[in-house]
Amino acid sequence: MAITAADVSKLRKMTGAGMMDCKNALEESNGDFDQAVEIIRKRGQLVASKRADRLATEGVVLAKVTEKGNLGAMIVLNCETDFVAKNDNFVKFAQELLNTTLEKNPADLAALKNLPFGNSTIGDRITEEVGIIGEKLDLSYYAKIEASQVIPYIHPGNKLATLVGFNKALDVKVGREIAMQVAAMNPVAIDRADVPPEIIEKEKEIGREQARIEGKAENMLDKIAEGKLNKFFKEGTLMNQEFTRDSSKTVRQYLQGVDKDLSVTGFLRYNLNQ
Repeated sequence: MAITAADVSKLRKMTGAGMMDCKNALEESNGDFDQAVEIIRKRGQLVASKRADRLATEGVVLAKVTEKGNLGAMIVLNCETDFVAKNDNFVKFAQELLNTTLEKNPADLAALKNLPFGNSTIGDRITEEVGIIGEKLDLSYYAKIEASQVIPYIHPGNKLATLVGFNKALDVKVGREIAMQVAAMNPVAIDRADVPPEIIEKEKEIGREQARIEGKAENMLDKIAEGKLNKFFKEGTLMNQEFTRDSSKTVRQYLQGVDKDLSVTGFLRYNLNQ
């Protein structure tokens, strides 16, 4: 059967594979498109298995919210090299995965990989992309936030992103300021009460040991540790941090200046370089 340029173009649109790969698959399948797709998928899986032991530490971190703004999702799509991570087609592919994620709202990463995507699933489509790109790819992270309003922020370069949920609707510019605050200051929790007990105890012990090394009296260690813990709360909890745009205010004071009832209900932060 003669394979036409239109046939090759059609298969390429279906699979995203290279022109020669599509032509060869069609010739091997004698023009059967379903079989040609399977051939391309199998070749992608073969490449994937060969690269399974490679490290995929580059990639992109993307965050986005639904049109209503009450659901936000974040994903990390890894690759091997920064060259691929900066490729427009790779970024576009990651954005398409994120759009499907927001549309379907899966429960977890495993469910996300099983979502229908084109003629296959997201997991299978990623395997196919391995064959096309020639690098190991891995959808390694997925998380979401639901709130009255969720604001996303992606730092230039797609290596760092945040999502922040708020208890009520707000000006997007205000929300973005807080999302950028989370990106810059990397808080461990929203407020003092949200810090896990094990972290509090660890910070106290660090404070005691530092004071002990400095030669402080044993009966003063707990008091000194409490002081250091308060400093930790100030620097490490979002609502108590100095607001990056105006260090004379805390984040709490900034938000209350906008709306006395406005508060943060949750946040996510992922930095590919950490």
